Amino acid sequence: MSFIVIIPARLASTRLPNKPLADLGGKPMVVRVAERAQQSGATRIIVATDHPDIQAACEQHGVEVCMTRSDHPSGTDRIAEVARALNLPADAVIVNLQGDEPLIDPALLQAAAARIGAEVPMSTCAHPLHDVADAFNPNVVKVVLDKAGRALYFSRATIPWNRDAFAQSKETLPTGYVPLRHIGLYAYRNDFLQAYPALQVSPLESIEALEQLRVLWHGYPIAVHVTDAAPAPGVDTPEDLERVRQYY
Repeated sequence: MSFIVIIPARLASTRLPNKPLADLGGKPMVVRVAERAQQSGATRIIVATDHPDIQAACEQHGVEVCMTRSDHPSGTDRIAEVARALNLPADAVIVNLQGDEPLIDPALLQAAAARIGAEVPMSTCAHPLHDVADAFNPNVVKVVLDKAGRALYFSRATIPWNRDAFAQSKETLPTGYVPLRHIGLYAYRNDFLQAYPALQVSPLESIEALEQLRVLWHGYPIAVHVTDAAPAPGVDTPEDLERVRQYY
């Protein structure tokens, strides 16, 4: 499976300033993420940024980087600009890897890319949830699938809702009930990636604050690769950063 990884990286972060340039064992985080992506079998890894400091850090460590506009509303729009600037073919498969995932499993990138096809322009990943607190946590996004492994819906709510069991208790997850947690890793076919920014924002997306619901609302399928284990968490807080520094 031939695919390209594009890593959107912005310097601004409300919870962790200058996050992409945070030192992890002598290298900036964004470089560590690119190194992780190199283990996935991708044919090309590109960092997409709007800040010259990130550009300089990537160039210093031999990572391909592309400067973008600074006014993109999302990372998806940013990687679409890069794919367009590089004149990638319509059927190119592009994986969107966030710049704060230095411990991502490279196999997930390959698995997401492999789900893209003529009928499926977008894919993502999920894993089983076993913690009742996560199942009821609105910050943990859940997804339900059809029999072909494509997303029916994403939600911050607990889906599917186990009506009979939860009527009795919400202290534990009932036997045999395994909700899926969405992993924020995406792959796209380039022709769809270019069309996506022009799609009308959907009411569901606005209500749930979940960008991927725009895709389903417009009738496009999203394939979901389900992995057995939860991936290592990304870096959002100073505590996360310290944990990852210990690893490196």
